[in-house]
Amino acid sequence: MKNNWWEIESRISVDTPFLAVYKNRVLDNIATLLLGVAQDVDKLRPHVKTHKMGEVLNLFKNVGIKKVKCATIAEAELSAIHNMDDILLAYQLTGEKQNRWIQLIQNYPESVFSTVVDSSDIAEQLSNLAVKNNLILNLYVDLNTGMDRTGFDYKEDWETLVLKIVAFPNISFLGVHIYDGHIKGTVRERTEKAAEIFHPINEKVKNLEKNMARKLKIVAGGSNTFPFYSQINNVECSPGTFVFWDTNYQLQLPEQQFVPAAVVVATVISKPTAKTLCIDLGYKAVASENALDKRILILNDKSLIPISHSEEHLVLENTGQNTYAIGDIMYTLPYHICPTCNLYDTAQIVNEESYINGQWSIEARKRKINF
Repeated sequence: MKNNWWEIESRISVDTPFLAVYKNRVLDNIATLLLGVAQDVDKLRPHVKTHKMGEVLNLFKNVGIKKVKCATIAEAELSAIHNMDDILLAYQLTGEKQNRWIQLIQNYPESVFSTVVDSSDIAEQLSNLAVKNNLILNLYVDLNTGMDRTGFDYKEDWETLVLKIVAFPNISFLGVHIYDGHIKGTVRERTEKAAEIFHPINEKVKNLEKNMARKLKIVAGGSNTFPFYSQINNVECSPGTFVFWDTNYQLQLPEQQFVPAAVVVATVISKPTAKTLCIDLGYKAVASENALDKRILILNDKSLIPISHSEEHLVLENTGQNTYAIGDIMYTLPYHICPTCNLYDTAQIVNEESYINGQWSIEARKRKINF
């Protein structure tokens, strides 16, 4: 196996910075995901937010995965364009998004769409739109399990909210949605916290199933709690970052066997002092919401330390013995791959022989595709 897996063979003719995706490593990550659920694809509803690419959706379909979760209408439309059977938008629809949602459903009848609510007012608005357009809209209740970003507090009486939703015309209530990105720590700590939250929710779901005389779905978790939910029957898991992985999850989730499959390639453009060099990797080219030491890892040489970052420049201090020239290529592993991917229109695809042999469009980075 090649030691420096990230190195691209021959002269790079693509202008930097660019996103490089290593297809074989993506395939390895999908295979690892399947192992995590004992090849039971029905348990999987991977999130589209990381890659936003139709070609990745096609790779999912090749192994039988045809359910996905999305965060934007563009991601949902991309999924429909690529014939995913079951598309969940885990984002409560307000304002014009509601009308766009109706258009999406009307224009892609082969896919089943659903979304989440945490408010009876929004559920009623969607019900009115459904009646007006002669549609049945599928809804989940979004539960806040401690992240305090969205959702109805899971410790409160969310069953009453469910009963209100069920009473609205032209609404089909499917189940509950849980995202618990706030759960951190060791495998044991994450498992214990997820179990503490999940079990009372599951008991309420079982009671609702008895009262409604039908099965309900639970869509739960992300990368951090995937190992826990992957072992529970009747729960759909929604990891997303697994497809490309990144430095953050390598550090925070060391037990998971996914491998980095995307890097940002940059060029040395200046050597302003004897011990520093500047590369063309500004914060318009890599996610920069974290502190400077948690934005990228220089794969070429871990002695190169970021000391300054601006819109088009990243200055590195050379604390080691290697020397670099202007024009040298740098391979960098993003700390957070999801928003990094969103900064590019395309990804250059690297094959098993380490050559660039095509590109994939990051189509759903758009705010809108057609609807």
